[in-house]
Amino acid sequence: MATDERPSEGVRQVRFGMAELTRDPRRRNGWLLTVGGVAQSYVDTEDPLHLEFPYQRHTAVALHCVAGPRVPLTAVHIGGGACTFPRYLAATRPGSAQVVVDADGELVDLVRAEFAVDEVPGLALRVGDGREYLHTRATASADLVVLDAYERSSCVGGTVTVEATRQVARLLRPRGVALVNVIDVPGLSFARRVAATMTSVFDTVVLLVLPGLLAGDSNANVVLVGARTLPTEAIARLAGLTLPAATCLYGESLAGFHASAPPLTDDDPADGPTSLRPRVGACG
Repeated sequence: MATDERPSEGVRQVRFGMAELTRDPRRRNGWLLTVGGVAQSYVDTEDPLHLEFPYQRHTAVALHCVAGPRVPLTAVHIGGGACTFPRYLAATRPGSAQVVVDADGELVDLVRAEFAVDEVPGLALRVGDGREYLHTRATASADLVVLDAYERSSCVGGTVTVEATRQVARLLRPRGVALVNVIDVPGLSFARRVAATMTSVFDTVVLLVLPGLLAGDSNANVVLVGARTLPTEAIARLAGLTLPAATCLYGESLAGFHASAPPLTDDDPADGPTSLRPRVGACG
């Protein structure tokens, strides 16, 4: 993509707030997309391998451990932002077939115009309700489902309930993986409920988070990985070597993390917190 043609800095109204594109003065081709002052995506228009937000690097670590290098995947992304992670997946796993479903049609139009997502090989971008889309997919039709759906700064709780998570599990092939990005405030009460939800559906779940954020120092991006089976020790080892290094919880340590938290259900979907500080990494 020619950097002199797009993106262009500015503010636009989208469904869930005011979207702003800002060039990163530290990185020639780096662009930050925010909605309502909260960071949704960071894109390097010339380097799809660059993952600015730590949680996305942790997500990449988990995926590397569960799927062989450069193996193409069939992936479903619920929530997309500027499609940073789908770009990364297309570049690192050529031949992958991906669909991104986002409820904000105006944001989708902006991303199409400014970041040329329609040019990403194998990527289809759709406007719609992510939960409804899950119901339309055939059983065992995906290797990867990424849940990263936000309205303004709040995670859409209805996408991470027990019932929705069972739909995700239905979509996955036997070796398939679900990845969930959760943003939370100190105390991580919402993340604990999502962890309880995931462990009620998947046989193996891993949680990745920066150590200080786990201790409640600030707002936190928490990555949860669910599957029939996961190489937990390999994920923990590689996550610890990643810059920045992540704390990895699984088994008894994860059970302790969510011990007193009830799973989210359709009767009690509880959206994520809305009191995030500006510029916290949110979506993909």
